Amino acid sequence: MSSRSDTLHHAEGDEDDQQTADKPQNGRWVLAKKILTWVFLIAVVVLLVIYARKVDWGEVWKVFTGYKWTTLAMAGGLVVLSYIMYGCYDLIGRAYCGHKLVKRQVFLVSFICYAFTLTLSTWVGGIGMRYRLYSRLGLSSGTITRIFSLSIATNWLGYILLAGGIFVSGVVDMPPNWFVGDTTLRLIGFGLLAFIVFYLGVCAFAKQREWTVRKQRLALPSLRMACLQLLVSSINWMAMAAIVYLFLGRQVDYLHVLGVLLLSSIAMVIVHIPAGVGVLETVFIALLANDGLSQGKIIAALLGYRTLYFIIPLLIAAVLYFALESRAKKLKVSNDRREERKQHEKHAT
Repeated sequence: MSSRSDTLHHAEGDEDDQQTADKPQNGRWVLAKKILTWVFLIAVVVLLVIYARKVDWGEVWKVFTGYKWTTLAMAGGLVVLSYIMYGCYDLIGRAYCGHKLVKRQVFLVSFICYAFTLTLSTWVGGIGMRYRLYSRLGLSSGTITRIFSLSIATNWLGYILLAGGIFVSGVVDMPPNWFVGDTTLRLIGFGLLAFIVFYLGVCAFAKQREWTVRKQRLALPSLRMACLQLLVSSINWMAMAAIVYLFLGRQVDYLHVLGVLLLSSIAMVIVHIPAGVGVLETVFIALLANDGLSQGKIIAALLGYRTLYFIIPLLIAAVLYFALESRAKKLKVSNDRREERKQHEKHAT
Protein backbone atom coordinates (compact mmCIF):
# COMPACT_ATOMS: atom_id res chain seq x y z
CA MET A 1 0.00 0.00 0.00
CA SER A 2 2.84 2.34 0.93
CA SER A 3 4.65 1.53 -2.31
CA ARG A 4 1.54 2.35 -4.34
CA SER A 5 1.10 5.64 -2.48
CA ASP A 6 4.73 6.58 -3.11
CA THR A 7 4.26 5.78 -6.79
CA LEU A 8 1.20 8.00 -6.99
CA HIS A 9 2.98 10.87 -5.23
CA HIS A 10 5.95 10.44 -7.54
CA ALA A 11 3.70 10.54 -10.61
CA GLU A 12 1.92 13.64 -9.31
CA GLY A 13 5.28 15.26 -8.64
CA ASP A 14 6.43 14.50 -12.18
CA GLU A 15 3.24 15.99 -13.55
CA ASP A 16 3.70 19.15 -11.46
CA ASP A 17 7.31 19.40 -12.63
CA GLN A 18 6.19 19.03 -16.25
CA GLN A 19 3.56 21.74 -15.83
CA THR A 20 6.15 24.02 -14.21
CA ALA A 21 8.55 23.37 -17.07
CA ASP A 22 5.82 24.05 -19.62
CA LYS A 23 4.91 27.45 -18.13
CA PRO A 24 7.93 29.32 -19.51
CA GLN A 25 7.39 27.72 -22.91
CA ASN A 26 3.71 28.66 -22.88
CA GLY A 27 4.63 32.18 -21.79
CA ARG A 28 7.10 32.54 -24.63
CA TRP A 29 4.50 31.25 -27.12
CA VAL A 30 1.90 33.73 -25.88
CA LEU A 31 4.45 36.55 -26.17
CA ALA A 32 5.41 35.42 -29.67
CA LYS A 33 1.74 35.36 -30.74
CA LYS A 34 1.25 38.90 -29.42
CA ILE A 35 4.32 40.14 -31.27
CA LEU A 36 3.24 38.43 -34.52
CA THR A 37 -0.26 39.88 -34.13
CA TRP A 38 1.09 43.42 -33.86
CA VAL A 39 3.48 42.85 -36.76
CA PHE A 40 0.57 41.66 -38.91
CA LEU A 41 -1.64 44.60 -37.93
CA ILE A 42 1.14 47.11 -38.60
CA ALA A 43 1.85 45.45 -41.96
CA VAL A 44 -1.82 45.79 -42.93
CA VAL A 45 -1.84 49.49 -42.03
CA VAL A 46 1.42 50.10 -43.91
CA LEU A 47 0.14 48.34 -47.04
CA LEU A 48 -3.08 50.36 -46.94
CA VAL A 49 -1.16 53.63 -46.61
CA ILE A 50 1.18 52.71 -49.47
CA TYR A 51 -1.75 51.83 -51.72
CA ALA A 52 -3.64 55.00 -50.76
CA ARG A 53 -0.62 57.16 -51.65
CA LYS A 54 -0.45 55.56 -55.11
CA VAL A 55 -4.06 56.41 -55.96
CA ASP A 56 -4.71 59.66 -57.80
CA TRP A 57 -7.78 60.59 -55.78
CA GLY A 58 -8.47 63.71 -57.84
CA GLU A 59 -8.61 61.67 -61.04
CA VAL A 60 -10.80 59.06 -59.33
CA TRP A 61 -13.28 61.74 -58.27
CA LYS A 62 -13.28 63.36 -61.72
CA VAL A 63 -13.96 60.09 -63.54
CA PHE A 64 -16.48 58.87 -61.00
CA THR A 65 -18.59 62.02 -61.05
CA GLY A 66 -18.60 61.94 -64.86
CA TYR A 67 -20.93 58.93 -64.96
CA LYS A 68 -24.70 59.06 -64.71
CA TRP A 69 -26.15 58.05 -61.37
CA THR A 70 -28.11 55.24 -63.08
CA THR A 71 -24.85 53.75 -64.39
CA LEU A 72 -23.26 53.99 -60.96
CA ALA A 73 -26.33 52.46 -59.32
CA MET A 74 -26.42 49.49 -61.70
CA ALA A 75 -22.66 49.01 -61.43
CA GLY A 76 -22.90 49.23 -57.64
CA GLY A 77 -25.58 46.53 -57.64
CA LEU A 78 -23.32 44.30 -59.72
CA VAL A 79 -20.47 44.87 -57.26
CA VAL A 80 -22.72 43.73 -54.42
CA LEU A 81 -23.80 40.69 -56.46
CA SER A 82 -20.20 39.78 -57.23
CA TYR A 83 -19.08 40.02 -53.59
CA ILE A 84 -22.08 37.94 -52.50
CA MET A 85 -21.14 35.27 -55.03
CA TYR A 86 -17.58 35.29 -53.75
CA GLY A 87 -18.94 34.93 -50.22
CA CYS A 88 -20.73 31.80 -51.42
CA TYR A 89 -17.31 30.27 -52.15
CA ASP A 90 -16.59 30.12 -48.41
CA LEU A 91 -20.19 29.06 -47.68
CA ILE A 92 -19.60 26.09 -49.96
CA GLY A 93 -16.40 25.55 -47.98
CA ARG A 94 -18.48 25.65 -44.77
CA ALA A 95 -20.71 22.87 -46.09
CA TYR A 96 -17.66 20.99 -47.38
CA CYS A 97 -15.81 21.11 -44.03
CA GLY A 98 -18.86 21.12 -41.73
CA HIS A 99 -17.34 23.77 -39.45
CA LYS A 100 -19.16 25.68 -36.71
CA LEU A 101 -19.09 29.33 -37.82
CA VAL A 102 -22.41 31.00 -38.58
CA LYS A 103 -23.04 32.20 -42.12
CA ARG A 104 -22.79 35.93 -41.37
CA GLN A 105 -19.29 35.44 -39.94
CA VAL A 106 -18.27 33.45 -43.02
CA PHE A 107 -19.60 36.19 -45.29
CA LEU A 108 -17.80 38.86 -43.29
CA VAL A 109 -14.44 37.07 -43.41
CA SER A 110 -14.92 36.32 -47.11
CA PHE A 111 -15.69 39.95 -47.95
CA ILE A 112 -12.64 41.24 -46.07
CA CYS A 113 -10.34 38.65 -47.63
CA TYR A 114 -11.61 39.26 -51.17
CA ALA A 115 -11.24 43.04 -50.94
CA PHE A 116 -7.68 42.72 -49.66
CA THR A 117 -6.84 40.00 -52.20
CA LEU A 118 -7.90 42.13 -55.17
CA THR A 119 -5.74 45.05 -54.12
CA LEU A 120 -2.86 43.68 -52.02
CA SER A 121 -2.42 40.16 -53.51
CA THR A 122 -3.51 36.64 -52.56
CA TRP A 123 -0.71 36.33 -50.01
CA VAL A 124 -2.16 39.17 -47.95
CA GLY A 125 -5.91 38.70 -48.44
CA GLY A 126 -6.48 35.12 -49.54
CA ILE A 127 -3.95 33.46 -47.26
CA GLY A 128 -2.83 35.84 -44.51
CA MET A 129 -6.20 37.41 -43.75
CA ARG A 130 -8.12 34.15 -44.08
CA TYR A 131 -5.84 32.23 -41.71
CA ARG A 132 -5.70 35.12 -39.28
CA LEU A 133 -9.45 35.75 -39.04
CA TYR A 134 -10.71 32.18 -39.22
CA SER A 135 -8.21 31.03 -36.59
CA ARG A 136 -9.25 33.92 -34.33
CA LEU A 137 -12.85 32.73 -34.70
CA GLY A 138 -11.91 29.21 -33.64
CA LEU A 139 -11.18 27.17 -36.76
CA SER A 140 -8.17 24.86 -36.99
CA SER A 141 -5.43 25.37 -39.56
CA GLY A 142 -6.45 22.17 -41.35
CA THR A 143 -10.02 23.38 -41.76
CA ILE A 144 -8.84 26.79 -42.97
CA THR A 145 -6.58 25.12 -45.53
CA ARG A 146 -9.52 23.13 -46.91
CA ILE A 147 -11.69 26.27 -47.06
CA PHE A 148 -8.98 28.20 -48.89
CA SER A 149 -8.29 25.34 -51.31
CA LEU A 150 -11.97 24.94 -52.16
CA SER A 151 -12.38 28.70 -52.58
CA ILE A 152 -9.48 28.84 -55.04
CA ALA A 153 -10.86 25.83 -56.92
CA THR A 154 -14.36 27.34 -57.07
CA ASN A 155 -13.06 30.64 -58.41
CA TRP A 156 -11.08 29.06 -61.24
CA LEU A 157 -13.68 26.45 -62.14
CA GLY A 158 -16.10 29.21 -63.16
CA TYR A 159 -13.29 30.93 -65.01
CA ILE A 160 -12.42 27.73 -66.90
CA LEU A 161 -16.05 27.15 -67.89
CA LEU A 162 -16.60 30.70 -69.17
CA ALA A 163 -13.18 31.00 -70.80
CA GLY A 164 -13.67 27.68 -72.56
CA GLY A 165 -16.98 28.81 -74.05
CA ILE A 166 -15.70 32.29 -74.99
CA PHE A 167 -12.47 31.03 -76.56
CA VAL A 168 -14.21 28.33 -78.57
CA SER A 169 -16.82 30.79 -79.89
CA GLY A 170 -14.13 33.09 -81.29
CA VAL A 171 -15.64 36.19 -79.72
CA VAL A 172 -12.22 37.65 -78.95
CA ASP A 173 -9.98 38.47 -81.93
CA MET A 174 -6.35 38.25 -80.92
CA PRO A 175 -3.92 40.90 -82.25
CA PRO A 176 -1.65 39.53 -85.01
CA ASN A 177 1.55 40.16 -83.05
CA TRP A 178 0.47 38.26 -79.91
CA PHE A 179 2.02 34.91 -79.04
CA VAL A 180 -1.44 33.28 -78.96
CA GLY A 181 -3.44 33.28 -82.19
CA ASP A 182 -7.16 32.69 -82.78
CA THR A 183 -6.70 28.99 -83.64
CA THR A 184 -4.55 28.35 -80.58
CA LEU A 185 -7.09 30.17 -78.40
CA ARG A 186 -9.90 27.94 -79.72
CA LEU A 187 -7.86 24.81 -79.00
CA ILE A 188 -7.25 26.08 -75.47
CA GLY A 189 -10.99 26.65 -75.16
CA PHE A 190 -11.77 23.06 -76.12
CA GLY A 191 -9.20 21.87 -73.59
CA LEU A 192 -10.79 23.97 -70.84
CA LEU A 193 -14.28 22.65 -71.58
CA ALA A 194 -12.93 19.10 -71.63
CA PHE A 195 -11.47 19.68 -68.18
CA ILE A 196 -14.88 20.80 -66.86
CA VAL A 197 -16.51 17.65 -68.26
CA PHE A 198 -13.75 15.56 -66.69
CA TYR A 199 -14.16 17.30 -63.31
CA LEU A 200 -17.92 16.78 -63.23
CA GLY A 201 -17.47 13.16 -64.27
CA VAL A 202 -14.97 12.52 -61.49
CA CYS A 203 -17.22 14.20 -58.91
CA ALA A 204 -20.17 12.09 -60.08
CA PHE A 205 -18.60 8.65 -60.60
CA ALA A 206 -15.23 8.40 -58.81
CA LYS A 207 -15.05 5.49 -56.35
CA GLN A 208 -12.11 6.77 -54.35
CA ARG A 209 -13.22 10.12 -53.00
CA GLU A 210 -10.69 10.88 -50.25
CA TRP A 211 -6.92 11.37 -50.13
CA THR A 212 -4.45 12.49 -47.49
CA VAL A 213 -1.84 15.00 -48.66
CA ARG A 214 0.69 16.20 -46.07
CA LYS A 215 -1.62 15.13 -43.25
CA GLN A 216 -4.51 17.09 -44.81
CA ARG A 217 -7.62 15.11 -45.73
CA LEU A 218 -8.94 16.06 -49.16
CA ALA A 219 -12.28 14.82 -50.45
CA LEU A 220 -14.03 15.19 -53.77
CA PRO A 221 -17.19 17.32 -53.62
CA SER A 222 -20.48 15.81 -54.69
CA LEU A 223 -21.80 16.45 -58.19
CA ARG A 224 -24.36 18.86 -56.72
CA MET A 225 -21.65 20.83 -54.95
CA ALA A 226 -19.48 20.86 -58.08
CA CYS A 227 -22.36 22.30 -60.12
CA LEU A 228 -22.91 24.92 -57.40
CA GLN A 229 -19.21 25.84 -57.62
CA LEU A 230 -19.54 26.41 -61.35
CA LEU A 231 -22.73 28.44 -60.94
CA VAL A 232 -21.61 30.93 -58.27
CA SER A 233 -18.16 31.40 -59.80
CA SER A 234 -19.57 31.98 -63.29
CA ILE A 235 -22.01 34.58 -61.96
CA ASN A 236 -19.14 36.31 -60.15
CA TRP A 237 -16.97 36.56 -63.29
CA MET A 238 -19.93 37.65 -65.42
CA ALA A 239 -20.87 40.37 -62.91
CA MET A 240 -17.31 41.72 -63.00
CA ALA A 241 -17.42 41.92 -66.78
CA ALA A 242 -20.84 43.59 -66.69
CA ILE A 243 -19.42 46.39 -64.52
CA VAL A 244 -16.75 47.17 -67.13
CA TYR A 245 -19.40 46.86 -69.87
CA LEU A 246 -21.50 49.53 -68.18
CA PHE A 247 -18.57 51.89 -67.70
CA LEU A 248 -17.68 51.48 -71.39
CA GLY A 249 -21.11 52.92 -72.16
CA ARG A 250 -22.35 49.60 -73.63
CA GLN A 251 -20.47 50.44 -76.82
CA VAL A 252 -18.80 47.01 -76.98
CA ASP A 253 -20.48 43.61 -77.12
CA TYR A 254 -20.80 42.18 -73.60
CA LEU A 255 -19.32 38.78 -74.50
CA HIS A 256 -16.32 40.55 -76.01
CA VAL A 257 -15.79 42.47 -72.76
CA LEU A 258 -16.13 39.22 -70.80
CA GLY A 259 -13.52 37.53 -72.98
CA VAL A 260 -11.08 40.43 -72.63
CA LEU A 261 -11.56 40.46 -68.84
CA LEU A 262 -10.86 36.71 -68.67
CA LEU A 263 -7.66 37.12 -70.70
CA SER A 264 -6.54 40.10 -68.63
CA SER A 265 -7.08 38.11 -65.43
CA ILE A 266 -4.62 35.46 -66.59
CA ALA A 267 -2.13 38.20 -67.50
CA MET A 268 -2.54 39.71 -64.01
CA VAL A 269 -1.83 36.32 -62.40
CA ILE A 270 1.29 35.81 -64.54
CA VAL A 271 2.71 39.32 -64.01
CA HIS A 272 1.60 39.28 -60.35
CA ILE A 273 1.38 43.03 -59.73
CA PRO A 274 -0.93 43.98 -56.82
CA ALA A 275 -4.34 45.00 -58.22
CA GLY A 276 -2.95 44.33 -61.71
CA VAL A 277 -2.09 48.02 -62.10
CA GLY A 278 -1.17 48.64 -65.74
CA VAL A 279 -1.73 45.03 -66.82
CA LEU A 280 -5.52 45.30 -66.98
CA GLU A 281 -5.31 48.53 -68.95
CA THR A 282 -2.72 47.17 -71.40
CA VAL A 283 -4.77 44.08 -72.28
CA PHE A 284 -8.04 46.01 -72.65
CA ILE A 285 -6.47 48.68 -74.87
CA ALA A 286 -4.81 46.02 -77.07
CA LEU A 287 -7.93 43.89 -77.49
CA LEU A 288 -10.46 46.72 -77.83
CA ALA A 289 -8.35 48.73 -80.28
CA ASN A 290 -10.60 47.81 -83.22
CA ASP A 291 -13.90 48.58 -81.48
CA GLY A 292 -13.89 52.34 -82.05
CA LEU A 293 -13.06 53.28 -78.47
CA SER A 294 -10.37 55.78 -77.59
CA GLN A 295 -7.68 54.88 -75.09
CA GLY A 296 -8.99 57.63 -72.82
CA LYS A 297 -12.46 56.10 -72.82
CA ILE A 298 -11.08 52.64 -71.97
CA ILE A 299 -8.80 53.93 -69.21
CA ALA A 300 -11.61 56.02 -67.71
CA ALA A 301 -13.93 52.99 -67.70
CA LEU A 302 -11.30 50.83 -66.01
CA LEU A 303 -10.62 53.56 -63.46
CA GLY A 304 -14.34 53.64 -62.65
CA TYR A 305 -14.26 49.84 -62.38
CA ARG A 306 -11.25 49.93 -60.05
CA THR A 307 -12.85 52.60 -57.89
CA LEU A 308 -16.14 50.78 -57.46
CA TYR A 309 -14.84 47.22 -57.34
CA PHE A 310 -11.41 47.59 -55.71
CA ILE A 311 -11.00 50.84 -53.78
CA ILE A 312 -14.39 51.38 -52.11
CA PRO A 313 -14.71 47.74 -50.93
CA LEU A 314 -11.12 47.89 -49.63
CA LEU A 315 -11.89 50.96 -47.52
CA ILE A 316 -14.97 49.25 -46.11
CA ALA A 317 -13.05 46.00 -45.56
CA ALA A 318 -10.28 47.82 -43.66
CA VAL A 319 -12.82 49.17 -41.16
CA LEU A 320 -14.54 45.79 -40.85
CA TYR A 321 -11.22 44.03 -40.39
CA PHE A 322 -10.20 46.07 -37.36
CA ALA A 323 -13.74 45.83 -35.96
CA LEU A 324 -13.66 42.04 -36.33
CA GLU A 325 -10.21 41.87 -34.74
CA SER A 326 -11.56 43.72 -31.68
CA ARG A 327 -14.52 41.33 -31.29
CA ALA A 328 -12.90 38.08 -32.41
CA LYS A 329 -12.27 36.74 -28.90
CA LYS A 330 -15.91 37.21 -27.85
CA LEU A 331 -17.15 35.69 -31.10
CA LYS A 332 -14.89 32.67 -30.59
CA VAL A 333 -16.30 32.10 -27.12
CA SER A 334 -19.82 32.37 -28.52
CA ASN A 335 -18.97 29.92 -31.32
CA ASP A 336 -17.50 27.43 -28.85
CA ARG A 337 -20.58 27.61 -26.62
CA ARG A 338 -22.88 27.15 -29.61
CA GLU A 339 -20.90 24.09 -30.67
CA GLU A 340 -21.02 22.66 -27.12
CA ARG A 341 -24.81 23.05 -27.04
CA LYS A 342 -25.11 21.29 -30.38
CA GLN A 343 -22.93 18.43 -29.18
CA HIS A 344 -24.92 18.17 -25.94
CA GLU A 345 -28.24 18.09 -27.84
CA LYS A 346 -26.81 15.51 -30.23
CA HIS A 347 -25.74 13.19 -27.38
CA ALA A 348 -29.05 13.77 -25.55
CA THR A 349 -31.04 12.47 -28.54
